[in-house]
Amino acid sequence: MLSLPYAQVDSTLRALAGQAEGFGRCAIGGLHGPLYHVTTLADDGPGSLRYGCRKEDPLWIVFEVSGTIELSSYLNVSSHKTIDGRGQRIKLTGKGLRLKECEHVIICNLEFEGGRGHDVDAIQIKPHSKHIWIDRCSLRDYADALIDITRESTDITISRCHFSQHDKTMLIGADASHTGDRCIRITIHHCFFDGTRQRHPRVRFAKVHLYNNYTRNWGIYAICASVESQIYSQCNIYEAGQKKVAFKYLTEKAGDKEEASSGCIISEGDLFITGTQAGLLNIADQQTTFHPSEFYKICTVEPSNDSLKQVLQHCTGWQSVPRPADQLPAAVQS
Repeated sequence: MLSLPYAQVDSTLRALAGQAEGFGRCAIGGLHGPLYHVTTLADDGPGSLRYGCRKEDPLWIVFEVSGTIELSSYLNVSSHKTIDGRGQRIKLTGKGLRLKECEHVIICNLEFEGGRGHDVDAIQIKPHSKHIWIDRCSLRDYADALIDITRESTDITISRCHFSQHDKTMLIGADASHTGDRCIRITIHHCFFDGTRQRHPRVRFAKVHLYNNYTRNWGIYAICASVESQIYSQCNIYEAGQKKVAFKYLTEKAGDKEEASSGCIISEGDLFITGTQAGLLNIADQQTTFHPSEFYKICTVEPSNDSLKQVLQHCTGWQSVPRPADQLPAAVQS
């Protein structure tokens, strides 16, 4: 069986920090802060998740309880935070997490389900946020997106997540007028898009590296390249249901350009099964699309085959793993 990357991340509690691959590889979260223990499922107040996330100092947030936290409003996450759900089973519902003008955030081993309200995403990353890693989360059934990354937020990795029961799964770059989004760089790897309808992801302007993901039974398309986007799809598995074409292109006009354009997609080593048609355009994408090695030399890309498919079906999303011991002296609750 194939091995998932960075197997050492669960060796100790803080071994997670700095172990992301790809564009979010510098994310350290709350590495240099004390432990904060979530002791209540309440939406706010001492011992709550919201109480810890609003603190300005670095914190490594762990949970002493399992259950559902009903969020009455977006939960804003400040810089240098690790929200570490290992050892418990925490589900967030009602609203979602908002990462606004923050950096160095790690979100690990949580469930998101049942967010309601106008423009409510499970994880909303905007504006000007960077060095973020979302790992081993299960996301389903939100009013808008499961993950939105917009407004010049960049250097983000999404790994080992399970997406299901949803329509507009992941948006990168919200509007063709937001030309500042040309700075966005995202890595998505070892994720399972399980029957979600579209946007795996949909991309404007950004550079996106997709590798070793499994996308099946989409309702409209798997990947969509819109204005000036550059998508490098490497060793992914695309398994169509009724809709056979994996890649879609949409033309839009950038706010500072006279002519409309779509994006570019490179497919390298991808596996298209059950009658899937790639849908690649015959344009000079090789010359206009970035290569991941321009930005990082190391990532654990494995062949796209049935073994990888089996691993991604069973080893993505929330995992029943124990919370590792912390090598640093345990801190009192903040």
